[in-house]
Amino acid sequence: MRTFAYCRVSTTEQTTQNQIIAIRQKGYDVSDSRVVSETVSGSVEAMKREQFKMLINHQMETGDMLVVLKLDRLGRDNIDVQNTIKLLTQKGVKVVCLDLPVADLSSAEGKLMLQMFAAFAEFERNRIRERTKEGIERAKVQGKTLGRPEARNTTIAVQAKKAGGLSQSNVAKELGISIATVKRHWNK
Repeated sequence: MRTFAYCRVSTTEQTTQNQIIAIRQKGYDVSDSRVVSETVSGSVEAMKREQFKMLINHQMETGDMLVVLKLDRLGRDNIDVQNTIKLLTQKGVKVVCLDLPVADLSSAEGKLMLQMFAAFAEFERNRIRERTKEGIERAKVQGKTLGRPEARNTTIAVQAKKAGGLSQSNVAKELGISIATVKRHWNK
């Protein structure tokens, strides 16, 4: 049985190194060539993630094992996580998630545990959305301006440099801002 590890982070500021270390500390001997890491949001469906799709379609075979540190590494959507586990199980791949009381998600107990945890995770995500929407509505009723404030100082600075005869690229260099920002403020 070959053992693969799937490690995922959501932003480029994060690293999968801690996930790899934790998996190996739990006793799973995963060679570097069988560790698949990627930076992509958990809200992206598993089979739409480039590295995960490559792993499932081209590397893993019947009898292999896939280890993830936490369930949310596979995804945050209940249906997508369950479909992913089902796909792997049908392919003959054992799925192990180290943060659950029942590690083997391919077993009957694992499937039950997966459904319970995934349902609670989706419920919490929906509650966060509801609270966010309520907060935005409350702020609107209170007359608060939403969104990023317009940078008046940037507009004034760009206009001053423009009046001085500088090109857009020179304005960007002198002000230390992007050319896109200069263009946005150029004709205001």
